[in-house]
Amino acid sequence: MIEKISVQSFGAARTVTGSCHLITVGKIKILVDCGMFQGIDEEKNYDSFLFDPRDVDFLIVTHAHLDHIGRIPLLVRNGFRGKIISTKPTRVISRIMLLDAAKVMEEEYRIEYKKALRRGEPEKVRPPLFDEDDVYEAMEYFKIQLDYEQPLKITENIRITFKNAGHILGSAYVQIEIDTVSGLKTLVFSGDLGLKERLIIDPLSFSEKGDFIFVESTYGNRKHRSLEDSIREFEEAIIESFEDGGNIVIPTFALERSQEILFVLRMMYDQGKLPRCKVFLDSPLAISATKIFLQFPEFFNNELKEMIKKGKNPFMFPYVQFTQTVEESKIINSIDNGAIILAGSGMCTGGRIKHHLKHNLWRPESSVIFVGYQAKGTLGRRIIDGAEKVKIYGEEIAVKARVYTINGFSSHADKPVLIEWLKNFKNRKNIFLIHGEPEVLEIFKENVNKDLGVRSHIVEFGEKIYIN
Repeated sequence: MIEKISVQSFGAARTVTGSCHLITVGKIKILVDCGMFQGIDEEKNYDSFLFDPRDVDFLIVTHAHLDHIGRIPLLVRNGFRGKIISTKPTRVISRIMLLDAAKVMEEEYRIEYKKALRRGEPEKVRPPLFDEDDVYEAMEYFKIQLDYEQPLKITENIRITFKNAGHILGSAYVQIEIDTVSGLKTLVFSGDLGLKERLIIDPLSFSEKGDFIFVESTYGNRKHRSLEDSIREFEEAIIESFEDGGNIVIPTFALERSQEILFVLRMMYDQGKLPRCKVFLDSPLAISATKIFLQFPEFFNNELKEMIKKGKNPFMFPYVQFTQTVEESKIINSIDNGAIILAGSGMCTGGRIKHHLKHNLWRPESSVIFVGYQAKGTLGRRIIDGAEKVKIYGEEIAVKARVYTINGFSSHADKPVLIEWLKNFKNRKNIFLIHGEPEVLEIFKENVNKDLGVRSHIVEFGEKIYIN
């Protein structure tokens, strides 16, 4: 029987990104996620792990966003030889996400290295965190894929079960049951939670079983607009923008958000609301992700399942073009009006979106519609915070385009849903707050303590928490 259990967070502690939580159960070590830091914390990706990857027996992956999987190749390179456990979609999506990240880092490294050579400072340019070979090796350790509600006994005293997190395709929160000398203890790690209304996938499921709950807090300080209102606001932004005569640039995350926006545009087209235009999905990663979505219709909500049964593709209609190559992407920038451009990265930190912003951000007749979270320190955050000028590829660009921010498409649970999800756990003993910006965590802590009548705790980086 197990005597001691401890948890340490080596990421997503007083920050949103870098998810990495180490559970020590006797001699067994379980890691929940191994994600990349983004935004103002990006430099931390180059820090060494504060635990020995060789000692980790299992890595549980909640979903395939980079801030939850982005350091897995580094973990393997540094000696991890355990088993990675995920849902089936998460494994498939992780592969394309990590390969794309390796490609982007390699391209950015080459550009920065050439600039450094001209300055005579090539030694100051850091190499990419990992390359494609590292990704291929890491994928070999995705040994176990589970369905939702399918329990798995990983040791004599430890069982895990995935529950539908409703965040992105295949996303899960994980319930870890541990038999100890003092009885059964159940830990829950939320990963990223979604909402009760979702455009494509089945919504968040609720569970009653959980004693020690580690919960994300990304939007723990706010209530999102309803999905219905957000769709209406998005439709109005599209129609209003085209009246000005320019292009519409939509920074989109390749996974989930791109597919959701394509689906909303498809609905507008079917209902006769969408002005005649060209819709470009200008992201090889988003194109690949869209094809993967169609491989897993069993994860869709009922409306989309019915569409699929009728032979309809929810993401395609006559105005849509997938632009796979760089040459095709460059041609888009010769179009002055009538184009809707969906491109990544979603926070405008890299990728083709930066080129489209460079060509459209300074034009008063164009629009930029943000439909996703923008972390502190990112180009997207600077634009929505009202910067008059931003630097893109070393050039100052005036922000003259109309800027819209529509938060209701968020794939993250807001405060009311987070509180409701927590209330469902009947035997909750402790609530630990992770995945949030410091000021949001403080606000969410007050609300949790007040609404649930428990004392929650904001987790510190590297802090050892003993589960008693």
